[in-house]
Amino acid sequence: MLELWAGPTPNARKISIFLEEARLPWRWHYVDMLDGDQLKPEFLALNPNNKFPVLRDPAGPGGAPLTVWESGAILFYLAEKTRQFLAPTEAGRYLMMQWVMFQMSGVGPMFGQFAHFYYYAREKHPYAIDRYQRERHRLMRVMDQHLAERAFFVDDSYTIADMCILPWVTNAVDAAPEQRPHLKAWADRLRERPAVQRGLVAFDEKVRPEIIQGGMKGFDDRHRSVLFGDEQYRER
Repeated sequence: MLELWAGPTPNARKISIFLEEARLPWRWHYVDMLDGDQLKPEFLALNPNNKFPVLRDPAGPGGAPLTVWESGAILFYLAEKTRQFLAPTEAGRYLMMQWVMFQMSGVGPMFGQFAHFYYYAREKHPYAIDRYQRERHRLMRVMDQHLAERAFFVDDSYTIADMCILPWVTNAVDAAPEQRPHLKAWADRLRERPAVQRGLVAFDEKVRPEIIQGGMKGFDDRHRSVLFGDEQYRER
């Protein structure tokens, strides 16, 4: 049984989509990031970088247990382990890696920084909000243009590159579908898949009102300290 430490975030939903698509047995351990579960010794023993998701496979390479963190690395591990959702050609494997890296280095950080400054920061800085909003739109334009003549990101095959990107863009394309029609059509195609539907809502029972998905009700300086402030950066 695979074990996944996670909460309701786009990075965690990448992994739940794969697990549902591959029909792998898995058990979820909830990590409440607002309460600081990710800073506790037992979690830091799994990932010293105090981020989720974290995957533990009791039957890893050679039959030995393996713990993997970083969502892109987890996707590559699961795809290689199961031989599923990999690009079918050698060249496609590198393009698949390219788009996973595009999401990990660009989409995730830029979308995340926009969310931080627009929603979570105590002081609203117009320069920061505008900077990350424009970069967010630019990245969506890159993806929209790439999908103009393609059903998926790589080789017209459904791969982990699609799973990696989808949870990060759904809200944005739904908010303004006319702006990025190819990206919206791709997202809609994926969301017709039952496993994707299950993966996207896998953690919704633990959505708290203080986060964006919950409406930002009650988010305060205690939460900022855990996520972005003194508690986050305290030496352990």
